[in-house]
Amino acid sequence: MARVKGGNVAHTRRKKVLKAAEGYFGSKHILFKTAKEQLLHSYHYAYVSRRTAKSDFRKLWIRRISAAAKVNGLSYSRLIDGLNKSGVKINRKMLSEMAISDPEAFKGLCDTAKKAVEKAAEKK
Repeated sequence: MARVKGGNVAHTRRKKVLKAAEGYFGSKHILFKTAKEQLLHSYHYAYVSRRTAKSDFRKLWIRRISAAAKVNGLSYSRLIDGLNKSGVKINRKMLSEMAISDPEAFKGLCDTAKKAVEKAAEKK
């Protein structure tokens, strides 16, 4: 049986890998084998980071809300508890945006939460 060389297909595949590895340090952007290894690692890092980014943003939103709530005399947990008890359905991302861009509206939500917490404490 005749030997089949890679030819155009192999050249195109290697070129595609090296093009994707542009900007990598050392031989990782020059040599096909090391470039391919690094790309596999890079794809894995990107996959993991897409998931961790979600929790990182949630942590950031919670910190922003907590800081703004403290300015209005509430802890984060009391604010969230009060909003739940008063029936306000708003996610943490929007709460965080309100705390930054519209402090007056956020203060209104804090007042609503305070009333709900006090009302629940009176019932006990």
